[in-house]
Amino acid sequence: MSAQPPTDATASTTIGFTELVALLQQVFVRHGTSPEVAAILAHNCASAERDGAHSHGVFRIPGYVSTLNSGWVNGSALPVVEDVASGFVRVDADNGFAQPALAAARPLLVAKARSAGIALLAIRNSHHFAALWPDVEPFAEEGLVALSVVNSMTCVVPHGADRPLFGTNPIAFAAPRADGSPIVFDLATSAIAHGDVQIAARKGERLPPGMGVDSLGQPTQDPKAILEGGALLPFGGHKGSALSMMVELLAAALTGGNFSFEFNWADHPGARTPWTGQLLILIDPSKTAGQNFAERSQELVRQMHAAGLRRLPGDRRHRTRAKSLETGVEVDAHALDQLREWAH
Repeated sequence: MSAQPPTDATASTTIGFTELVALLQQVFVRHGTSPEVAAILAHNCASAERDGAHSHGVFRIPGYVSTLNSGWVNGSALPVVEDVASGFVRVDADNGFAQPALAAARPLLVAKARSAGIALLAIRNSHHFAALWPDVEPFAEEGLVALSVVNSMTCVVPHGADRPLFGTNPIAFAAPRADGSPIVFDLATSAIAHGDVQIAARKGERLPPGMGVDSLGQPTQDPKAILEGGALLPFGGHKGSALSMMVELLAAALTGGNFSFEFNWADHPGARTPWTGQLLILIDPSKTAGQNFAERSQELVRQMHAAGLRRLPGDRRHRTRAKSLETGVEVDAHALDQLREWAH
């Protein structure tokens, strides 16, 4: 069965969040994951779609299906959690997805952070194919501060270089605040997320200048030229490039995972998930001196608004989330039909 994303723009339809999660679970199980892994991935993917993060929602399912069918990833992986130090937890993801590994380590990680004030989780031998903010936001909802980095497949040319070496290498951060939803951001260290380039190519849209280069290394605004032998550029020139290098060191070198350039999926036609590593740092702000951290966060938000800032990181996601939970999750109609076909 083909696992290609829809190529034509079609009308959208709505589906309840719970119904979408259940449908995605069926798709994952049907294509080789255990029910436990399917439940975690389905909730993650449905959450991204619910919140309007379309490049990491239903759009990703063909890639998941193709990867699972290729045998590249272990859909029934059993992560091995290792308690290695007072503030250090390691997880071998068993060549499975990173989110089940995070879920397996979560109780120990939180307990260590509550006890020591800070704890680190190093995930290796893992595949991360989703948005990064869902990994950190739940911790902030519990009053913790969370920072996570993950490296991906090689598709970004370092500043001053002439060939791709880094991944899009996102950084996600979440912090609680007193009178509102957590402050959360998730940004790629590339000028644009790879999924957004794919969506632009599917829609026939051009990209803004400075996003990427073609196969000859020349600047291009054509997303297809970037995807077909070209590469992305880091955001902010040498600054984004330095951050991307930092992510490689933290997510791969420190965890024992693969650098973006170290794995080869040539023997697994259809594989699309990067086989790398992930690092997550958790801080308990109740250990700090002075005023309550969440109140201090809220004060910062008040001052940002007073300075004229009308939209905080994560605001659009939370507005879309509220609307989706009230009226249903808006999904491309053709994509929804494809999901139902894959599920049954």
